[in-house]
Amino acid sequence: MEKDIVIIGAGITGMTCAYELHRKGKNIQVLECQNRIGGQINTQKIGNFTFESGPNTGVVKHPEVAELFEQLGDACTLETALESSKRRLIWKGNKFHALPSSLGTALKTPLFTWHDKFRILGEPWRKKGNNPYESVGSLAERRLGKSYVQYAVDPFLSGVYAGDPYKLPVRLALPKLYNLEQQYGSFIKGSIAKAKLPKTARDRKATKKVFSAKGGFSNLINALANAIGNENITTGAQSITINPEGEGWIITYQKEGEQKQIHASKVVTTCGAYSLPELLPFVDAETMKDLSNLYYAPVVQIGVGMNDCGNNQWLAFGGLVPSREKKQVLGILFPSACFEGRSPKQGAAMAYFIGGARHPEMLKKTDAEFETLVNDCLVDMLKYPAGTKADAIKVFRHERAIPQYEASSDARLAAVDKLQKQYPTLRIAGNLRDGIGIGDRIKQGFDEAEILCK
Repeated sequence: MEKDIVIIGAGITGMTCAYELHRKGKNIQVLECQNRIGGQINTQKIGNFTFESGPNTGVVKHPEVAELFEQLGDACTLETALESSKRRLIWKGNKFHALPSSLGTALKTPLFTWHDKFRILGEPWRKKGNNPYESVGSLAERRLGKSYVQYAVDPFLSGVYAGDPYKLPVRLALPKLYNLEQQYGSFIKGSIAKAKLPKTARDRKATKKVFSAKGGFSNLINALANAIGNENITTGAQSITINPEGEGWIITYQKEGEQKQIHASKVVTTCGAYSLPELLPFVDAETMKDLSNLYYAPVVQIGVGMNDCGNNQWLAFGGLVPSREKKQVLGILFPSACFEGRSPKQGAAMAYFIGGARHPEMLKKTDAEFETLVNDCLVDMLKYPAGTKADAIKVFRHERAIPQYEASSDARLAAVDKLQKQYPTLRIAGNLRDGIGIGDRIKQGFDEAEILCK
């Protein structure tokens, strides 16, 4: 088989890249080792509920997100979160508290100490740091105060990375926050300055709103697949290897016991870093060690459905749990408060998150143990009446869920750059670089397609 470009991986990055390449008239083939497309994205209907096994939401942080849905038109609808979901909750003591949304609520909140509430007034005048590997936790503690780390930064990092704020360098994990301090000397001054910058019509498409696809993210994947064409997507491709051949590439794989080959001018990988050693056997051991050094935090996500919540409706995006509170859950999201049709009208669809970088042992719990945990949390944390049981529970285990952009990331990015310079027709993409959110993945897919078309 002869192809212009082969895309390895049918997750959101690979599918977006393949869609844009196909739209630009390239002869492409997507290879996916699983027997389904979507990667971590897998929307499931369980009874009256819609659960996501992977990401529940994204943020329209790049114009490319809005543009993708514009191009897909009626095939897939962008759904932004309901106003009621703007409220964010943090657990402290024995209940959830709303994160402050105004000066008045900031003064009244029990989440932060009075010392830090007043100390934050001096943030614009604090010296900027000079350690390129300073952790998110250290930076926030230095500029904002310990209680902000404990009850804002720590749960936020648990929600995004399922990681430890003192192990993630801010330059690598939250580059925009790092640049605010480095460029403007302050989070506050930087945020004000950036808000004043003129924006083009395209810039304004990046609304920063929380989004999903109508009916779930699998609808986005399916719409991309329909646009690409099923004949251009191969699932169940096992033992994929990529090797240079002349000025192009030979891609070999097994399909239903038969060995197949594709000759391609260019190739892009979008799979996890852990897949690269087998995928790229021609890369020397030292370079591959740096290339595949990424640790993925394990996460258990549990879809929880209630047919009738009575008066106990949680109108919020979700509640996060700081690590110092010693609870078994990292947080609970409320997808039915964000998007319509995810549960019966009087009910709720929730997503519990468990495990993460700090507690990988949680993956070893049985489904029965998770069922007990879910029902206990309904009563203890969400304040349902004693004896309340969930109407639907679906456990999703992910041994390699969320990449941790730790200090080793510099070596990995250098290895990517080295390989791409050595082999200009090879691209190493995916969540091993450029951000982990769905918005980041969509943008990278478009960016890679543009590079590959040159």
